[in-house]
Amino acid sequence: MSDVSMLDPAERASRDEIVALQTSRLAETLRHTYAKVAHFRSRCEALGVHPNDFRSIEDLAKFPFTTKTDLRDTYPFELFAVPMEQVVRIHASSGTTGKPIVVGYTREDLEVWSEVAARSLRAAGARPGMKLHNAYGYGLFTGGLGIHYGGERLGMTVIPISGGMTERQVQLIVDFKPDVITVTPSYMLAILDEFIRQGIDPRGTSLKVGVFGAEPWTNEMRAEIERSFDMQAVDIYGLSEIIGPGVAQECVETKDGPHIWEDHFLPEIIDPDTGAVLPDGEAGELVFTSLTKRALPMVRYRTRDRSRLLPGTARPGMRRIEKVVGRTDDMLILRGVNLFPTQIESVLLAHPWTSGHFQLVLTREGRMDEMTVRVEARPDAWDGTGLGDEAQRVVHQIKNTIGVSVRLVVEPPGTLERSVGKIKRVVDNRPR
Repeated sequence: MSDVSMLDPAERASRDEIVALQTSRLAETLRHTYAKVAHFRSRCEALGVHPNDFRSIEDLAKFPFTTKTDLRDTYPFELFAVPMEQVVRIHASSGTTGKPIVVGYTREDLEVWSEVAARSLRAAGARPGMKLHNAYGYGLFTGGLGIHYGGERLGMTVIPISGGMTERQVQLIVDFKPDVITVTPSYMLAILDEFIRQGIDPRGTSLKVGVFGAEPWTNEMRAEIERSFDMQAVDIYGLSEIIGPGVAQECVETKDGPHIWEDHFLPEIIDPDTGAVLPDGEAGELVFTSLTKRALPMVRYRTRDRSRLLPGTARPGMRRIEKVVGRTDDMLILRGVNLFPTQIESVLLAHPWTSGHFQLVLTREGRMDEMTVRVEARPDAWDGTGLGDEAQRVVHQIKNTIGVSVRLVVEPPGTLERSVGKIKRVVDNRPR
């Protein structure tokens, strides 16, 4: 589905050309950030490192990491590298704890963002003239406006419905006949439930491509969505601190993990415990350095996303990240066993009676931690009994997957709290 004539020059560049461009842009980013951001400069001085020490990509490892704590400690604007009169837009994370993460953009930053978002949509299979149903949230969250401007830059007709109003989402998909939908994968399942509730066949819609991101999701969920809607489901990766949606995109022709737009964002994989840089192919924590941002340049930002770097395929000059299915900071430890919620998701979605909506509840009884998996049954599968032997098979498979026994509670359809964005997967009720 790719047309080479439509690609940006960087998408056609060789690996050597990309590295040369990164080296030049990284040197300028380090100089700009050191000169304009006192917090970064003091961190460099503490390590005894200066932008003049940078000669090659490998030298980046000498420079300090940036973390969410740095952004909160400098709240709201101390990490900005340009005067406020040059900042034309401010976004902020929806942060569930502490102060929100504030990000700013110059006019040039917004141009870059529109470019990489448009590039991402095109790589996903979108084309000029198609209609885009954008169900990412608008406002301070970067998802809605980031995709919106990318769609317009590509030449699409954008339908800015935002999140929520699930009945209306279904109505407009049926009436407006969009070709592409952009939304979090968990909310796509809520939309699917609404199609079923209204008695409308989701496979009969006009949708050809779904671009899903803002939360980890598995290939099992991809299969569920593709089977239910008869469309392509691809992964978009981004985070507000780096720019928003459009940092990396899975190409529809390969669907083998998001390609990073490395002309703008330089990735590293590190050991989350030691901070040591790991070679390509090894799993660890994903770290990004922005190469073209002016208002809020990020040097070695620790995403806490767990992935690994792989060679490019559909875009050979640009590396891919393995599909992110967990984070180094939402890893759960249950009775000494490390696990991720996505491991549970993979087991649940292998069973056709599950809806994909689930929640993990952690408790402690005496000295022993316990985990209860609450999962909704599909409306057409719920019989009011808890599904008996079917549920026990799932319990057995979860133990085989994670090595720990859990309790399973099968809930009636619509029991678990829905979210228009990210679903709350874990409720930790253990005493601190």
